[in-house]
Amino acid sequence: MFCVARDAEVAQLRILLVDPVARGLGIGRRLVEECVQFARKVGYQRVVLWTNHPLVSAARIYVAAGFTLATEEHHHSFGVDLVGQVYELDLATGRGRH
Repeated sequence: MFCVARDAEVAQLRILLVDPVARGLGIGRRLVEECVQFARKVGYQRVVLWTNHPLVSAARIYVAAGFTLATEEHHHSFGVDLVGQVYELDLATGRGRH
């Protein structure tokens, strides 16, 4: 997983990827927690991420960490119709922005 600068106030999480044999062990949750802690420590005000609707397990991790679903947009990628989802977390309140 990456935590990158979107701008001076907003960090963006990228590519939550856990090897299939290690899934279910809490590694994804821990990666998200570490990235959020890092973003808070270095002074970001908000964290955002983009994902697709079939990634239900990842979405559960994001929601458990305080992210809320901010927007959805239909798109066609990887040869299939998908719904892109943007999740947000306000680091001051620990909750999503809407």
